[in-house]
Amino acid sequence: MGIVFDIMGRNLRLFFRDRLNVFFSLLGALIVFLLYTLFLSNLQTTSIANAFPQADEADVRGFVDSWMFAGIVAMTSITTSLGALGVFVEDAASGRFRDFLVSPIRRSQLVLGYLLSTFVVALIMTVLVLIVSLVYLFVVDGVVIGVLPIATTLGWVALACLAFAALWSFIASFIRTTGAFSALATIVGTVIGFLAGAFIAVGLFPEAVRNVVNSLPFAQTAMLMRRELTGDTLSTLVGGQPEAIDALREYYGITAFVGDWEVTVPVVAAILAGCAVVFTALAAWRIRARLA
Repeated sequence: MGIVFDIMGRNLRLFFRDRLNVFFSLLGALIVFLLYTLFLSNLQTTSIANAFPQADEADVRGFVDSWMFAGIVAMTSITTSLGALGVFVEDAASGRFRDFLVSPIRRSQLVLGYLLSTFVVALIMTVLVLIVSLVYLFVVDGVVIGVLPIATTLGWVALACLAFAALWSFIASFIRTTGAFSALATIVGTVIGFLAGAFIAVGLFPEAVRNVVNSLPFAQTAMLMRRELTGDTLSTLVGGQPEAIDALREYYGITAFVGDWEVTVPVVAAILAGCAVVFTALAAWRIRARLA
């Protein structure tokens, strides 16, 4: 495993050395944060305040911000796992693979090194964003997230990073140039905000679009984060009214439905775990084929 960790460490150093690549991997999350800070936050708080006139303004803003940051954390796990693969694409495009092939490194070690570095980059970046989110919620909104929700969120973060690292590794194995990879990363960083229901609440989508979005792992991952980070703020906002809680949870993507079928937490966990296993195998096969 020493060689695998050496390859992983080399890939990590190359990723974090490229500040532009790090920036673009966080582009989607930054866009969401700026949109809400400058424009959408006031619209959301005004809408909720009109629906719940008895709610305190601080409680409304606490819920909106915790919902927003949950979406940002989910997006980070998706986009940084793609950005981390810039090293792989660069190595393939520059012909460094040929240097690896003449060195005493087995193909399986090289493949595992790339996959592990992709997961570790995504995990580090997402945890950092989660920490920043928790600090912001505490300092600005006075919202304190409990230890258990944070621990559960970290578990979901790890699972999501593993699943999307595998998914993007498989997709990146088909990319031949750094230009094509940059275009893909930019598109994903922008579009993923809609697919995760982070730019606007899924309740604003037409029913057909909402069903498609809720059936994808991107919105499902955001749902997992929102369940943990908005649990207390939502209950405080509506005073524990079950009907109001259920309505807001569905509208804001804290629960997900495809038609009349609810996408439950065990189902999402199984989907992400399945993606991790299937796409890891496919990515390993594709990368080994390119090294042949």
